[in-house]
Amino acid sequence: MSMVFAMAGKGGVGKTTFSALVIRYLLEEIKAFPVLALDLDPNSNLNELLGVKVAHTIGEARELLKKEVPSGITKDVWFEYKIHEAIIEGKGFDLLVMGRPEGPGCYCAANSLARQSIETLKKNYRFIVIDNEAGMEHMSRLVTQNVDSLYILSDPTPRGLVTARRMIDLMDELNLNIKETHVIINRIKDKGIEDFNGIAFAEKTGIRIDGAIREDDELIKIDSDGKSIFELDENSKSIVDAYEILKRTIRV
Repeated sequence: MSMVFAMAGKGGVGKTTFSALVIRYLLEEIKAFPVLALDLDPNSNLNELLGVKVAHTIGEARELLKKEVPSGITKDVWFEYKIHEAIIEGKGFDLLVMGRPEGPGCYCAANSLARQSIETLKKNYRFIVIDNEAGMEHMSRLVTQNVDSLYILSDPTPRGLVTARRMIDLMDELNLNIKETHVIINRIKDKGIEDFNGIAFAEKTGIRIDGAIREDDELIKIDSDGKSIFELDENSKSIVDAYEILKRTIRV
């Protein structure tokens, strides 16, 4: 049975970085090979943090599906073939990128086929890590209705916490099957969660904070240098903080 870990949060809070940290944790600490990584953000860059290049995307397949399908093959079989063609093989993980649609129009049929194909693909993996686009509404449209652990990332601001509260409220409205939800404060400048001055505000809004990740100059440097998350020192603040959170929240 596969376990699905998904990231959510407003734009720019570090969902992609945390997704990469989760993947590294699963490979190093759980020894899970391979992990399936799904980058569902149209502005995809998870591949850069994982150190691999993207050749094909699901978005490309959706565009082709709207134009033509080779004769003698059904749409679902052809689309599944294109999904497998888009898989990027990394060291210990496979990555599938949504990409940005190029043209206008409704993608309902293509999204349905994508959901079916990815649900079939997910059965081959013990762990799936999903880097979502900003917001929550899209989760009901594609592949992330069933999630074991949803990590909602927030920056250390009242606005970020309000957004996290809205996302939690939307979960019931969207009829999502999410077993556990964890709110993580990212890029905290204090010494740690104990000194975070937003705890009182979070409690007023009914949010339980499950951990914080300190601002990390080493992480900023590897990002600016175009290096992967696997090149980040194991004693860096972001690795230490993320692993502490994941040890408490990932139970296998």
